[in-house]
Amino acid sequence: QVQLVESGGGLVQAGGSLRLSCAASGRTFSSYTVGWFRQAPGKEREFVAAIIWSGGSTFYADSVKGRFTISRDNANNTVYLQMNSLKPEDTAVYYCAAAPRDISGAYYYYDEYDYWGQGTQVTVSS
Repeated sequence: QVQLVESGGGLVQAGGSLRLSCAASGRTFSSYTVGWFRQAPGKEREFVAAIIWSGGSTFYADSVKGRFTISRDNANNTVYLQMNSLKPEDTAVYYCAAAPRDISGAYYYYDEYDYWGQGTQVTVSS
């Protein structure tokens, strides 16, 4: 079993930055795919970014490309989501998710992920 704990959410003004963290316990992330999803009130959960742990390939939703960066810290078994130039439409609960395999062909499907964190709220004011 893998337990995922997100942190780093909060309230920020438009144009500001936040860094989310996803720490894993129970297993190391080696050979995993780790993704970030978000869900705004009244909307479906949507893919934000993903990273293939071995090799480090990254993937982004078009809406965040160029503003968000996903990265990994091998030593601390942690994945980060650096969010810059935040917009009010980025407001959502952000979830970290993990799959114990390379899902580079389906990283945007939340059904492909086996483990989920509890979520962290990100609010961007205009």
